[in-house]
Amino acid sequence: MFEKFSNIIEGKFAGPLEKLSNQRHLRAIRDGIIATLPIIIVSSLLMVVAFSYNQMPESWALAKFIKANAVAILLPYRMSMYIMTLYAVFGIGYSLAKSYDLDGLSGAIMAELTFLLTIVPVSIPDVTDSITALASKNAELNAFLQQLPSGYVIPAENLGSAGMFIGILSAFIGVEIYRFTQVKGIKITMPAAVPPAVARSFESLTPTIIIILGMSTITMWLGIDVHSIVGTLIKPLVNATDTLPSTLIIIFLIMFFWSFGIHGDSIVSSLARPIWLILLDQNTAAVAAGKVATHIGVEPFLQWFVHIGGSGATLGLAILFCFKAKSKYGKTLGRTTILPSVFNINEPMIFGAPIVLNPMLLIPFIVIPLVLATIAWVATAMHLVNCAVTIAPWTLPGPIGAYLACGGDWRAAVLNIILIVISVVLYYPFFKMYDKELLEEEKAKEAIEG
Repeated sequence: MFEKFSNIIEGKFAGPLEKLSNQRHLRAIRDGIIATLPIIIVSSLLMVVAFSYNQMPESWALAKFIKANAVAILLPYRMSMYIMTLYAVFGIGYSLAKSYDLDGLSGAIMAELTFLLTIVPVSIPDVTDSITALASKNAELNAFLQQLPSGYVIPAENLGSAGMFIGILSAFIGVEIYRFTQVKGIKITMPAAVPPAVARSFESLTPTIIIILGMSTITMWLGIDVHSIVGTLIKPLVNATDTLPSTLIIIFLIMFFWSFGIHGDSIVSSLARPIWLILLDQNTAAVAAGKVATHIGVEPFLQWFVHIGGSGATLGLAILFCFKAKSKYGKTLGRTTILPSVFNINEPMIFGAPIVLNPMLLIPFIVIPLVLATIAWVATAMHLVNCAVTIAPWTLPGPIGAYLACGGDWRAAVLNIILIVISVVLYYPFFKMYDKELLEEEKAKEAIEG
């Protein structure tokens, strides 16, 4: 029965799902956002440093120094993660252009240009004569006015997570216009003797004209606020994602696909990651403003409280194989997989046990992450643990990653350890049955060979 069902899944769904995960636009989103992860990791860790004085005695000189310089410490964050969509759009445009065998750099620039043209510069009001007259009698007001900038400023809010969906659409539009002009030959072709860089610049003139005039007409001359429109449309989706039921559905889908050897994270996370980043950035921005992060359903929550040791929380299973296995294969598997599992690499366990298409291990593989997610969600909702505010490197051991992801909250490390223990307990009866089966097979084989 199970084998028949698995054959149906592989035959009917494996191919379409693989095509979906490799669809050029989805792959471009995945590549573009993943390319920003180093920026997000490094800059968000500055958040941990900037507010680490909360974890120290007030009398410490280091605590006083960090508190006094917290604003300066956060300045690099404001030029990196705070405007992460600006970087993601470049990566998405580059990846999508390359998938069409177009010049990646030109595609990235077209994508960036399209996105920036959705953001309307704001004119700073001039200082009126009456305010100037008041300032001449008030030195403090005069000093303040002297510091005010003049001219135009760019609203930075939409350069961050708030503009992520517009950024994705802009990258698609910019590259597709670039591709259209290339395919239809609507371009200026230079002689072969012209250097390639110069030739590419002239080839980009036509799509540049279309993008600048088209986007400026929509956003700047007709005054259509595309960010507000899209923000209103996606708000229910963002709010729905930050709930326990939706998080459990996401986890179940990831585990379900993995059960048949299909990379569940690649499919599901690629679709969910833009929303996760929006929620995470809102958490980070709240902490930077001295407020409390409130969004639980972000990607680091799954990383450090659900997929501990990799998808399926298989660190618990690796511990059991390493220290409790009686079969020779189980002992070897445990020694082989325990170290990778500590660093959240579990392909050796998934395909070595194997878990894939193994009914005896698939039940805990799917159920345990759902149990851990529920426990961690309740703990976070009860404010026993802070919400995640950073993306810690995914190869860190669980307690360390949880501590950093939750902004230096030691309780997150404790929760991670508790969840590892729970996963060991829940995996144990299934592990015991499977190890017994392996041991019996080994004894039967030895009897035959003997």
